[in-house]
Amino acid sequence: MLILMRVLIGWHFLYEGVIKLYNPLWTAKGYLASSAGPFRGIFQWLSTDSLVGVVDTLNIALLMFVGLALILGLLERWAAIAGIVLLLMYYLAHPAFPGVPQGPAEGSYWLVNKNLIEAAALGVVFAFPTAQFFGVRRLLGNPATSGKNVVKP
Repeated sequence: MLILMRVLIGWHFLYEGVIKLYNPLWTAKGYLASSAGPFRGIFQWLSTDSLVGVVDTLNIALLMFVGLALILGLLERWAAIAGIVLLLMYYLAHPAFPGVPQGPAEGSYWLVNKNLIEAAALGVVFAFPTAQFFGVRRLLGNPATSGKNVVKP
């Protein structure tokens, strides 16, 4: 189930990155500019014309990196960290706090939303890496355990 969770989250990230990459009209500007909550100023600053192009490019690149790494089972812990950072930024731009308008976010469950849940799931992926069982790392001979005294079943 951990492997399935890793691959499904990877698919979600990769899909979001590819959709944004192939949509020339997509930009994070509206999402960032409509930010609410205690970090509103930071996100509105990131939506300025001088920065939003860089933010868009980094967002797409990180989404695709996280997605590919999780699906392939390669650098999964780094991907989990990058994914958690992205998701927490999405969460903090439109936090599910009482009294804070939700804007373009998909619903709020009073403090918890899908971004927070997926970030927690990536925390599980980070804590329990599975690439040595299913992924490119296994195909490469599991370099994390090479040269160590490993008991094999």
